[in-house]
Amino acid sequence: MYPALTINTEAELQQLKVYAERIRPLVKDGVYFLHQALHGPPKKILVEGANAALLDIDFGTYPFVTSSNCTVGGVCTGLGIPSCHIGKVYGVVKAYTTRVGVGTFPTEQNNETGELLQSRGQELGVTTGRKRCCGWLDLMLVRYTHMINGFSALVLTKLDILDTFPEIKVGVEYRLEGKPIAYFPASQELLNKVSVGYEMQPGWQCSTE
Repeated sequence: MYPALTINTEAELQQLKVYAERIRPLVKDGVYFLHQALHGPPKKILVEGANAALLDIDFGTYPFVTSSNCTVGGVCTGLGIPSCHIGKVYGVVKAYTTRVGVGTFPTEQNNETGELLQSRGQELGVTTGRKRCCGWLDLMLVRYTHMINGFSALVLTKLDILDTFPEIKVGVEYRLEGKPIAYFPASQELLNKVSVGYEMQPGWQCSTE
């Protein structure tokens, strides 16, 4: 594939052997390491999830999901930590809603509002660099992710992105065929049919940075 590429194989191997010795002391059996941390002298263990809850392969908006458990269950399936050792669970939610790529997005604003949220929030996919789709905060999604994860508290981020908006909408309910529903639809077919009920809030129009 690369006929012009030349590699000094011995030099590369020598460099990799140096790296190997630096990394060797850091390599552990993860399950046993965490077991010792949980049952030895008291330690604090902080686990950070990757990707959002709606990208979870079991509870997300399948098939537009990732290949792992992004919800709190990933602590057990990903690290081998027994569920009885899970303590506080903090949900992190933006003051508006975003999504990379395709998939149903009930509160998406495919208009000037969405573009303003995208540009002010610098909403780009971490891996692909694609622009994230943006919309108003969807409390039905937040409620659904709380049902699955059992949040001890919520951390609200990016409130300052809304600083310039004269009015701010918040999605508070879904309707199917004009009737409010109390649940987040499990199928894409139903989710594609929901309409969103919004509450309008006056903007503060000053800096919260």
